[in-house]
Amino acid sequence: MKKRAYIKGIESFLPIQKLTNEMLSKEYPDWNVQKIFDKTGISTRAIADKNECVSDLAVASAEKLFAKGKCSKDEIDFLILCTQSPDYLLPTTACIVQDRLGLPTRCGAFDFNLGCSGYVYGLSVVKGMIETGIIGNALLITSETYTKYLHPSDRSVRTIFGDGASATFIASTESDEEYIGPFVFGTDGSGANELIVPAGGLRKPISLETTLEETSDGIIYRSPQNLFMNGAEIFNFTIRTVPATIRHLLEKSAKTIEDIDVFIFHQANKFMLESLRKKIKIPEEKFCINNEHYGNTVSSTIPMALEIERLNGNVKKGDVVMLVGFGVGLSWAATLVKIHDF
Repeated sequence: MKKRAYIKGIESFLPIQKLTNEMLSKEYPDWNVQKIFDKTGISTRAIADKNECVSDLAVASAEKLFAKGKCSKDEIDFLILCTQSPDYLLPTTACIVQDRLGLPTRCGAFDFNLGCSGYVYGLSVVKGMIETGIIGNALLITSETYTKYLHPSDRSVRTIFGDGASATFIASTESDEEYIGPFVFGTDGSGANELIVPAGGLRKPISLETTLEETSDGIIYRSPQNLFMNGAEIFNFTIRTVPATIRHLLEKSAKTIEDIDVFIFHQANKFMLESLRKKIKIPEEKFCINNEHYGNTVSSTIPMALEIERLNGNVKKGDVVMLVGFGVGLSWAATLVKIHDF
């Protein structure tokens, strides 16, 4: 028997404010409601209020987890927060969340900066800390307010992204079975500029110059302070990288597609997910697409989808679930999770 990490509970939180396809079609008259849905598979996006930040969403998701009784605040040995839109450059937002949640001061806490692959990376860090005996359990939070980076004229990204947070309690048990893992990772930093907020860090600080808006065909669409995404290149990267990643994970785990009960990929958009499913030949009934009502919440899409699939009865105790994240970085990661007590 070995010490094993397993997912004991997940809760998510979405801001109250919404952005619907009807609202977007009024801003972009040449894009009707059906066209937006057909291109994205999204009908509604959750949008953080101007005064609502990552720590607010993170605290709300964690409080829901505690309220469900899956764990108590005194049980948390470590808090790890994945975000690319922190409250401040420093201090780490995890420290703020630890205090606001009232977690014990013996609790370790840190942020890490990753996007769409972040949840899988976070699971790997927590698994390593638990199974080497460093900690007994951990709270893994993903929280993102990407919409604050979006220019209102840039419909290429406003139709896709939403805001949200998730809180996952990862506990330890003694077992001969592995409940999280193995893992496959990948990085291609040569594609960093394909999905980027150019200004705001120390490489290119905020200045009068970074507020200047660029135009395309006479339409203002963003400044260097806004998020830029080369959608075509991100799609090509995904189609090129994800199938090979899945083959590697299946080989590493000595499993086949038939052995996997549910596939949960980063919920980017419906077109991309369907393209991947068909290319990899995953049966439709095993494949999850469920971000219609909240949008692409970056690192939170995988845990949100896992929670929704559990609530819908599609993920049950004993199931083997493949989780695959991919995107900004460029970064990707995949793992298997066996549902234990969830």
